[in-house]
Amino acid sequence: MILLDELKVEMNGYRKELDELGEVLNIKKSREELKDLQEQATDAGFWDDLENSQKVLQKTKQLENKITDYEKMQSRLEDILTMIELCMEEEDEDMQNEIVTEMNDFKQALENKNLETLLSGEYDSKNAILTFHAGAGGTEAQDWAEMLYRMYNRWAERHNFKVQLLDYLDGEEAGLKSASIMVEGENAYGYLKSEAGVHRLVRVSPFDASGRRHTSFAALEVMPEMDDNIQVEIRDEDIEMEVYRSSGAGGQKVNKTSSAVRLIHKPTGIVTSCQTQRSQYQNRDYAMKMLVAKLVEIKEREHLDKISDIKGVQKEIGWGAQIRSYVFMPYTLVKDHRTSFENGNINAVMDGDLDGFIHAYLKSLSHGTLEKN
Repeated sequence: MILLDELKVEMNGYRKELDELGEVLNIKKSREELKDLQEQATDAGFWDDLENSQKVLQKTKQLENKITDYEKMQSRLEDILTMIELCMEEEDEDMQNEIVTEMNDFKQALENKNLETLLSGEYDSKNAILTFHAGAGGTEAQDWAEMLYRMYNRWAERHNFKVQLLDYLDGEEAGLKSASIMVEGENAYGYLKSEAGVHRLVRVSPFDASGRRHTSFAALEVMPEMDDNIQVEIRDEDIEMEVYRSSGAGGQKVNKTSSAVRLIHKPTGIVTSCQTQRSQYQNRDYAMKMLVAKLVEIKEREHLDKISDIKGVQKEIGWGAQIRSYVFMPYTLVKDHRTSFENGNINAVMDGDLDGFIHAYLKSLSHGTLEKN
């Protein structure tokens, strides 16, 4: 009974934290904004401007989800308090165990909601474009790049994000040389921006007949998808476009037509490509979106005033300056070198269990304790 009294006090303490969360999330203002948008959707000429109507519906959905999620948290808290009251009356030991489980789930959900409030950057709410690059080392590095590609696809599935393949270049014997995907969902970029950098693998290579231990590297770029209304001045004469025949693993990943597009930004040397859409025009459109996103990302990271201030090719992080190490041998451990967060269940990590690393990064960022590479 003493335990139940303690649990009741603890859960009542979360009322204030939930109220504070509601203020940070601007729930009151969101309800007012949602009402206005719903009224707009009933106007006679609402569907005359299809582009605007789609934006209104998308914003409506986002607000509905935010409000619903918050209200579910409130209901969950009240349900747990009710369970505690019933358990105190009936002295049901099985119910007590259930209460502890529900409380742990509630606290984890509340922590996740609090982390979402840290995603206040200008582009954090956007979709994310992920580009994978195999490092030096041939087949071993290309296989590692594909393992990372699978890992982030699995993470996206866990969070109900949609993944769209933009580009995929097969490795010579296995794996991939490079690939690009779009992760679509609210705050996708805010979460995934922490993953940009060099990832290091240590394992016994399946491609080495002698069974020796190998170290491999792959780099990941993360960029926010830019809205069409974000204007970036890119002169036509600064763009070189190449058209080539698509290639993919047995035709499963891409359409093997002569519609693949590669764009080269001459002033910086930045290259983007897309080969998964049905037409050359669509591939060029996506490649252009990727180029704009990359230029804006560099501009923000380098604190430049304008895109034209970007001088030459932006070098990627050096292979020796990895953000995270994945060790399969002689022990199993994944460690982030910026936050020191680690996880010994390497199979779970490779299956998309990355939230611990992402949350540690966001917390360190908010507390100003993040170590510089």
